[in-house]
Amino acid sequence: MPKSFHLHLVSDATGETLHGVARACLAQFEEVEPVEHVWSMIRTPSQMERVNAGIAAYPGVVLFTLVNPTFRQTLIDTCRKLQLPCISVLDPVFVALGTYLGREARGQPGRQHMMDAEYFERIEAMHYAIAHDDGQMLESINQADVVLVGVSRTSKTPTCQYLANRGIKAANVPLVPTSPPPPQLLAVKQALVVGLTKDPARLVQLRRNRVRMLNQDEETDYTDLEVVKEEVAAARRLYTRQGWPVIDVTRRSIEETAAAIMQLVQQHREKST
Repeated sequence: MPKSFHLHLVSDATGETLHGVARACLAQFEEVEPVEHVWSMIRTPSQMERVNAGIAAYPGVVLFTLVNPTFRQTLIDTCRKLQLPCISVLDPVFVALGTYLGREARGQPGRQHMMDAEYFERIEAMHYAIAHDDGQMLESINQADVVLVGVSRTSKTPTCQYLANRGIKAANVPLVPTSPPPPQLLAVKQALVVGLTKDPARLVQLRRNRVRMLNQDEETDYTDLEVVKEEVAAARRLYTRQGWPVIDVTRRSIEETAAAIMQLVQQHREKST
């Protein structure tokens, strides 16, 4: 089996969907390195000609999301002549939805990126996450959809940013061993509060890497394993007292953590209605 191969991602929009599908599938194949050729915003015949020429020059697997029937057929014909796999990643979904709903898809390129109400909700959520990062602007923290709480290096900020890109207003508050939790956090009623935790040994490793990057002294309570164990235990006791759901992020990616949080947010909203 080849360890390297050419992968063509052909889209009439940004290609974000193709990237996501490709990453998810390639994660199941170890020791394989794709050489990606990204062909995005393909909406004219001349652009389509360049795509076909590129595929001919560097034969490989072709994944596409094209709604223009002429472009689709041209691409399929090119791949057939070259005996290359050519896969429309959205066709099975379109067929299933169309059959169930009894109607056809609109076939409009980039429709998911239109500047509709959902788009502006995402922008608002991103501004909120930035403004409420690391315990800032606690006076408006109850306006969040979710508040993430945790000790240092539990991936609070990147998780909030990921959630914001999904339209969820997320704030985060760090737990500092030498200070009590801010009263605004303990007073939150409307927003969902989620406690994040992580294996102490893993936390120490991450913190030491952080300290090295900042050229600071590594031998402090911040990186002492026994101190960190107590710090994590104290955070867990707080979560239990407050009745907050807890997510262990030790072996979770940001995406996996965010997915679990989004489920909790949905359940919280259902209980509130």
